[in-house]
Amino acid sequence: MKARKVPLRKCLGCNEQKDKRELIRVVKNKDGEIFMDLTGKANGRGAYICKSIECYEKAYKRKSLERALQTAVSKEVYESMHKELENAK
Repeated sequence: MKARKVPLRKCLGCNEQKDKRELIRVVKNKDGEIFMDLTGKANGRGAYICKSIECYEKAYKRKSLERALQTAVSKEVYESMHKELENAK
């Protein structure tokens, strides 16, 4: 049998290629809403961040999430992401 390819995505914080399932997906849907997609299957433009506070803080500092989603990201979205990451630990 042929081995399946593992989908790789790049973390916005540390810029490392990792398995898609190890990362958290942040989605901007057609309505412009930005939210964390823990299932990884929501429709919309996605960006990926590691499940660590350090990578989140690097992405926040460099505004790489805004660049990847091609829109301004509100502070409320960042705060909810930070709370979610703290709870994940």
